[in-house]
Amino acid sequence: MNLPWHEWTGLFGVLLVLLAYLLLQAHKLHGNGPIYQTMNALGAIGVMVSLLVGSFNLSAFVMELAWLLISIYGMAVGLRRRRAARELS
Repeated sequence: MNLPWHEWTGLFGVLLVLLAYLLLQAHKLHGNGPIYQTMNALGAIGVMVSLLVGSFNLSAFVMELAWLLISIYGMAVGLRRRRAARELS
């Protein structure tokens, strides 16, 4: 397959998001864990890069932007909770 780099980036992003979801369903990751959130954020970035460099699709871009922002929010909340738990220990 001779795809441009941005298509590979988008495919990698999709695979990362799907893998995160599979691992969540298989109870290998926690939905509020940093690995799950990071996989989702990086996956969304990969798809967004593909959309920005290749064929732009507004609805797909908005979906990935929301996915990224929600992942960042989850990482921030998790970080605050871990810090608070450490301070109580």
